Amino acid sequence: MTIAATTDTGSVRAIEARPAGFVSDTSAIAGRALRAIPRDVEAVIPPIFIALFFFLVNIATLSDITETQIEGFNFTSFQLPTAILLGVTGVSRAPALVLDVQNGYFDRLLLTPIRRLAILLGHMAADITVASALIIPIVIVGFIVGVRFETGPLGVVVFITIGALWSLAFSGFGYAIALKTGNPAAVNSSFLLFFPFLFLTSSYVPREQLSGWLDTVATFNPVTYLLEGLRSLVVEGWEWGDLASALVAVGVVAAVSMTMCFAALRGRIRRG
Repeated sequence: MTIAATTDTGSVRAIEARPAGFVSDTSAIAGRALRAIPRDVEAVIPPIFIALFFFLVNIATLSDITETQIEGFNFTSFQLPTAILLGVTGVSRAPALVLDVQNGYFDRLLLTPIRRLAILLGHMAADITVASALIIPIVIVGFIVGVRFETGPLGVVVFITIGALWSLAFSGFGYAIALKTGNPAAVNSSFLLFFPFLFLTSSYVPREQLSGWLDTVATFNPVTYLLEGLRSLVVEGWEWGDLASALVAVGVVAAVSMTMCFAALRGRIRRG
C-alpha cells in the first residue's frame, strides 16, 4: 500500500507500508484464525462428538466378540487411534479461507505487504493447534474407559503430535479445493475423501486378521501404517519401526496434499 505525503519543502513523496517479518505475518494470520474458533464452534464440536460416539459404540458392540476370538486382545486400546483419526481428519480452517476468498478479504490481503505463503501457513498453524486440542478430550475418555499407554506420559505426547501432524497433512486437500474452486460446498465435502482410506485398512481388526483383496488394499493404504504406529504407542511400547512407518505415511500424504494446495495458492494469487 502506497500513500502520498507532502514534505516540509512542498515536494511529494511516496510512503510505503513496511513489510513485517515472515514469522510476524504467519502469527497474525494464525491468531486471526484461532480467534474465529469461538464464533465457529460447529467446525470443532461435531468431530469430537462423532469420534467419541463411534469409539464408545464400537467398544460396546465389538469388544466381547473380538477379545474372545483373539487371545490377549484389548479392543478398547485398539480402537483409540481409529477414534482419533475420525476426530481430527478434515478439521481445518479451509472453510474459513474459502469464505475469505468469496467475500474479497483474501484479495484485500494480497494488496498488503504480507507474505503470500504466510496466509496459508498461518491457517495451518491454527489447524495443528486445534487438532492437538481436539485429541486431548478423546484421549481423556480413553483413559476413563481403561486405555493405558505402554509408553507412558511421553508416549501420550508423541501420540498427540502424530495425530495432529496427520490432521495437518490431510488439511492440504481442503485448502487446495478452497483456493482452486472458492466453493464452500466443495470444501465441506473434502472429508469424504478420507472415508475409503479409513475403512480399507485395519480400523476394526488387526491387520493379520484381514484377508483377500482387503488385505492387499490395506498394504498400500498409508492409514494402515499410521494406525499401527499410533497403536504401538498404546499397546506395545516404543516400536521404532512402526513409528517411522507412521511418520513416512504422514509425510507421503503431506507431500501430495501440500503440493496441491501450494499450487492452488499460486494460481489464486495470479488470478487475484
